[in-house]
Amino acid sequence: MQDFGKYTSINVYEIVLCILLFIGGHINPAVTFGLFLGRKVSLVRALLYMIAQCAGAICGAGLAKGFQKSYYNRYGGGVNTVSDGYNKGTALGAEIIGTFVLVYTVFSATDPKRSARDSHVPVSINTLINSY
Repeated sequence: MQDFGKYTSINVYEIVLCILLFIGGHINPAVTFGLFLGRKVSLVRALLYMIAQCAGAICGAGLAKGFQKSYYNRYGGGVNTVSDGYNKGTALGAEIIGTFVLVYTVFSATDPKRSARDSHVPVSINTLINSY
């Protein structure tokens, strides 16, 4: 299961790198919502991005189930569960902290005051995701 996480972070790196110049690298609704709260994205654009992101996730899950049914069934469809020894409150706290760190990393990496911001965004996000 550890190797799957490494491949996922590489795929996220490639996706962000490819779409960075077109739509700002928005692939996560939490990041889009954070950018909306930071007044970097309008309400209409944020809503459209979040709808598209959720629709893309649903389509991606459908494609994964259609083409890789055995893996999909083996890993429970990619659904996260709380490990033994932890409760739902601890899991929620970890998700909140992880989401904050992700949004903070995106804000930091896309700061217009940074001189080399465009080339470092995918690397920063990839490093963050690979560390989990």
